[in-house]
Amino acid sequence: MTEGRVDLSEKLRSVPEKPGVYMFRDRKERILYVGKARNLKNRLKSYFLQSARLEPRKAAMLKRVRDFAFVVTETEVEALALEANLIKQHKPRYNVVLRDDKNYPYLKLTLNEEWPRLEVVRRITRDGALYFGPYIPASSVRETLAFIRRHFNIRPCRYRLDRPMRPCIQYQMGRCPAPCAGLISRGDYLKAVREAERFLKGEKKELIEELEARMQRYAEELRFEEAAKTRDRLQALRVAFESQKVVSPELGDLDVIGFHREGVDVVFQVFFIRNGILISAKDFYLKETDFIADEELLEEFITLFYAKEIIPPKEILVQVRPPGLEGLGKWLSEKRGERVSIRLPAKGKKRDLVGMASENARLGLLARKGAATREVMKRLEERLGLKKTPVSIGAFDVSTTFGSHSVGAFVWWEDGEFRKDLYRRLKIRDVSGMDDYSMMREIIVRTSGNLGGNMPDLLLIDGGKGHLEAALSALSEAGGDAAARVDVVAVAKGPDRVFLADGSSLLIDDSSPESLLLRRIRDEVHRFAISFHRRLRGKGLLESRIENIPGIGKKRRLALLRRFGSVEAIKRASVEEVAAVEGMNRKVAERLLSEL
Repeated sequence: MTEGRVDLSEKLRSVPEKPGVYMFRDRKERILYVGKARNLKNRLKSYFLQSARLEPRKAAMLKRVRDFAFVVTETEVEALALEANLIKQHKPRYNVVLRDDKNYPYLKLTLNEEWPRLEVVRRITRDGALYFGPYIPASSVRETLAFIRRHFNIRPCRYRLDRPMRPCIQYQMGRCPAPCAGLISRGDYLKAVREAERFLKGEKKELIEELEARMQRYAEELRFEEAAKTRDRLQALRVAFESQKVVSPELGDLDVIGFHREGVDVVFQVFFIRNGILISAKDFYLKETDFIADEELLEEFITLFYAKEIIPPKEILVQVRPPGLEGLGKWLSEKRGERVSIRLPAKGKKRDLVGMASENARLGLLARKGAATREVMKRLEERLGLKKTPVSIGAFDVSTTFGSHSVGAFVWWEDGEFRKDLYRRLKIRDVSGMDDYSMMREIIVRTSGNLGGNMPDLLLIDGGKGHLEAALSALSEAGGDAAARVDVVAVAKGPDRVFLADGSSLLIDDSSPESLLLRRIRDEVHRFAISFHRRLRGKGLLESRIENIPGIGKKRRLALLRRFGSVEAIKRASVEEVAAVEGMNRKVAERLLSEL
């Protein structure tokens, strides 16, 4: 018997022949491995019998085992769920562990409420609401939410509507029908909710036909203003639908899981397809997977991935058959609330999707090792007709609200990763009003000077032809050899398209690695710009709404925000509550609430 190990042969006799989870511990009581079994006794005996033929990884683990523990469950499905939770909690050395343990955002349509609303959530409950997602990266869910709030009349607030209220600024901006003030009937409101639901479900034909019929009816009834608003919504929706990456409408909801491994490293690639539309994609890098068979590795990945707060689709496509297929299917079906199938497609579009996921996983793994980066850069050079193969890529974007709180942002990508130390953001100081092109010229000239003329090989400009022309002009104005040395292209959305300096353009809405990279860099600079803009705008709104009120200075403003957290919370407070804040009095409190 190895020193420090309890008498495991004696302990094995007490293990029941039931499903459950077992844990191996080392001499310091640390959990080395968590596993599940349909029959605990048989599985544990297989480890400790002298004749057991274990692969090197498990044999090495067993040398460190000093004790084991087990938990009996009613079913194998319960054992699978418990195993996933224990692995997430303890991250044992000899288990496959996903480093990305965040829950992904969903859009939640609260059909369980009298006046439904749309919000972003990361936790899913069976509450009668509809959930759409997951959205990866998280910025995409914010963009979708913003689009719906602009073009569908759904309230953005979370207030209880059990008593009448005065309409807020969202009503004045035309982004809320003000059900709080009784300015819309529930029937008309629910029509707008159903339209938003159809948009999120990708029911393009039905929604377009319904709005076209409504526009025609308004025109016949001489309600021209309403007909014009419906026409504008139709145009925005057509552009939005065109920008969606339609795989195949008849496929419905699918998750596609492909992977590629080299030596001890492996990358998994997951495509999230909803209503035939590719809404998201995510890759996962796993290290030290030696001596784990492909089938077993896939089973562990599926278990850990769907242990997150995530709704499995009706069908999951994979490239090999996991050994616990039946148990996985039952567990996922319980999570979804209806049958979930795990399939290995042999032909057709589904097989092509698995192959595409596997190829992206291969390139993802190569990118980790540097080889794929050179391959993708060479493809970019050929596809965009660049002067040379780029090593570094930079991107510029402008963010403004009707010319106020205008900002610019710059990001730098090199060798497969973003260089945060070379990021730049700045307030627009030389341009007033809504002049995107002049703003773009300003941020390029100033950023070039800040970087000492050290510009990347390829510049992406978030925008269209006009933005591209402004960027080329700015590089010439900045001086140096940047204008002659650096390639510049503009990357637009809806649909995703690249505009080249020679006046031509090409679509990049496919799933090729070079297109995915361009869109990823463009989305990163957009995220960086808009986050800075929102911060400045929020600060400006707070200062203008509170500090401009007589009697409220910086000290009182800070005290109020520390106490209530937001302007909205101050508005809902009573005079007594506001007056009780340090430095306040009843007279100033009454004036503040009256102004707000």
